[in-house]
Amino acid sequence: MKLIILDDNGVINFSNNIFIKIPNEWNPIPGSLEAIAQLCQNGYRVLIVTNQSAIGRGLIDMEAFNAINEKMYKAVSQAGGRIDALFFCPHAEADKCNCRKPATGMFEEIMRRYGIDLKGVPVIGDSLRDLQAAAKMDALPVLVLTGKGEKTKAEEILPEGTEVFADLAAVVDSLIGKT
Repeated sequence: MKLIILDDNGVINFSNNIFIKIPNEWNPIPGSLEAIAQLCQNGYRVLIVTNQSAIGRGLIDMEAFNAINEKMYKAVSQAGGRIDALFFCPHAEADKCNCRKPATGMFEEIMRRYGIDLKGVPVIGDSLRDLQAAAKMDALPVLVLTGKGEKTKAEEILPEGTEVFADLAAVVDSLIGKT
């Protein structure tokens, strides 16, 4: 099974310094929806793993979170792709849970559900915590320079073996070229 794991904010859609709280605030990064469609057309299962502390902080409720994701699913579908599963951590950082990236709880759940090892599976994110979680699971950390990616590259020490790309479309072009 070919699997790819994506963060959403800053990878698929634009992120900002405030939380996305309603569907109208969700806007895809150019090329990201088509990149997901390419992945699907080339046999990849596309999973999203995302921290959603806005839920734990009381800034959005589950109804709003689901409406935002419904907009994303529909946009991906209209581009010819699909999201196979979405794993999210609703906790705030202060909760010290085992699922909030860079912790690996969501990745361990993927391993249980899919019965696979994540060694070498690309994990695409725009923040250090995305890359750290990937490295802890022996997955392939991939930084995109969209979202917080430029700042992450400039200010952080990236895990060994991290690959860096301009955006999700560039990652997919590289992956599809390898298959």
